[in-house]
Amino acid sequence: MTTNHRTTNFFRLCFLLVIFFFVSHSGWTQNSNHTFALGDSTFILDGKPFLMISGELHYPRIPKEAWRHRMRMAKAMGLNTIGTYVFWNVHEPEKGKYDFSGNNDIAAFVKIAQEEGLWVVLRPSPYVCAEWEFGGYPYWLQKEEGLIVRSLEPKFITAYRNYIKEVAKQLVPLQVNHGGNILMVQVENEYGFYSNDKAYLEENKRLFIEAGFDGLLYTCDPAPKVKDGHIPGLLPAVNGLDNPKEVKALVRQYHEGKGPFYIAEWYPAWFDWWGTLHHTVPAKDHAPKLDAVLGAGISINMYMFHGGTTRGFMNGANYNDKNPYEPQISSYDYDAPLDEAGNATEKFQTFRNVIQKHLPAGQVLPAVPAAKKAVALPLINLSAETGIFDILPKPVTNVHPLTFEDLNQAYGFVLYSTTLKNSGGTGILKINELRDYGIVFINGKRVGVLDRRLRQDSLSVVIPAGDVKLDILVENLGRINFGPYLLKNKKGITSSVTLNKTEILNWQMYSLPFSNVAMPANKTTKKRTAAGPVIKAGTFTLTEVNDTYLDMRQWGKGVVWINGHNLGRYWSIGPQQTIYVPAEWLKVGKNEVIVLELLETSQKNLQTLAKPILDSIPAVK
Repeated sequence: MTTNHRTTNFFRLCFLLVIFFFVSHSGWTQNSNHTFALGDSTFILDGKPFLMISGELHYPRIPKEAWRHRMRMAKAMGLNTIGTYVFWNVHEPEKGKYDFSGNNDIAAFVKIAQEEGLWVVLRPSPYVCAEWEFGGYPYWLQKEEGLIVRSLEPKFITAYRNYIKEVAKQLVPLQVNHGGNILMVQVENEYGFYSNDKAYLEENKRLFIEAGFDGLLYTCDPAPKVKDGHIPGLLPAVNGLDNPKEVKALVRQYHEGKGPFYIAEWYPAWFDWWGTLHHTVPAKDHAPKLDAVLGAGISINMYMFHGGTTRGFMNGANYNDKNPYEPQISSYDYDAPLDEAGNATEKFQTFRNVIQKHLPAGQVLPAVPAAKKAVALPLINLSAETGIFDILPKPVTNVHPLTFEDLNQAYGFVLYSTTLKNSGGTGILKINELRDYGIVFINGKRVGVLDRRLRQDSLSVVIPAGDVKLDILVENLGRINFGPYLLKNKKGITSSVTLNKTEILNWQMYSLPFSNVAMPANKTTKKRTAAGPVIKAGTFTLTEVNDTYLDMRQWGKGVVWINGHNLGRYWSIGPQQTIYVPAEWLKVGKNEVIVLELLETSQKNLQTLAKPILDSIPAVK
């Protein structure tokens, strides 16, 4: 062999070694495929029985910068899987306009889970419930005349198909049978609670398959409703049960007499709504149930492992004929194993101890990451201020009040204004079908508040003589996310306004969505209406960033932004009295805070705390 041949072979060998090293270390999908299947009693992963120990995490409720931390906490508690919904209204906020960027980057969320050694159970329903605005549906569906959600109505199916195809583009390549870590995909979501149209359910299945979801599909329903929400041929997961015998019997009944057995929502606690007590369940009450379920070989998904925060205007609400309208709070702490800030609780450690008993021989859990530091900051002065009535946009005029949907507005506030001619005397002002919270002003002075939660729709008013300015600022407190009223979810003044039973006409509507809020000029606006809602702003400087909590106990009702991030709502009625500020959204140097305050407009500074207050209901004044 010549020297040239030896040299050529040497370089060929080096090239092959480089290729081998790259392939073996790069995680290329063709070399990292796994198999996942349904066994008669257990899930089968790569040919071996697999006990899924999963916990729910929702990517929009956690800063993207913190996703990896929360997943590492999941691993430390003993979870091998995480579950998440996919939220239609964050990904298609307006018809045909899709957003999978930033905190909405669901593909990145799933990939980070894979990097952290976690499997994923995907729940793109597209109805999610989840204590989320409109159950995850985008508001604009209500603008489509004749559209009926959760039905075979053609306009809904068309919108559904378009959306699920966009989701599929992001997530189909991440299914386990394509080299990813998505084990299963859920079709619809607790549909048995809503109806029992099997043709509609089959269409859901067909749409998922058409979009490219070609792995394992399953349904989930509460125990009494499995028969209504189950699709024959798919695994029926059960929600809300924790008795092993009952779980196995129910699954076998609808799955050809076999398993595997999966509790898709196992509840360690519950959520909160405004004006009611904070919900907690002691860890000791759930630990024996968790032990029994895992000991019986039943897979679970804890709802929630970590709730996080429902920021912006994305909280939902409950309502039915027996109970009043119940809008949920911004904190989604849920009394979960991880608290709102992502720190381990007593429940975390208790569940970790239980899970350790059921791990494969020789498996050791990683150490629990240290708790994140939280601090109280020096008093924050809000030196800039302006009134809402002084920054109004151009109005829309109509004889009758228009809804948010009529105004192409999803969330936030609408100011309804009109002039009463030749007025004078007293009367009963009534807002028919107010949704949801209205502050009434006469000639710029606040005269009352109407609150849908309390079934308030009218108040006695004194009307001065002559032409009188009537303003009603209406807040969308969250569309209903569960039950029979999903189709009655428009916001604003959705019917009419009357004074002494005579309808008031000729309205101007000012849209105030507050999707973005700018720093006002660094001075008080002199012409601000004294009784009107205000925007207050200030800055504070940090030498290091840590979590903190805004103490809103001296404030009334409103919304807070930090460095452009909407942190959620506050309301003095509780139980939530603080707003969580994640360190990930603070920065060394100058930080900006903006507060929209509706009621207690004289406040001039913000205090902070190192711990949250989520369980305080003030006495009625």
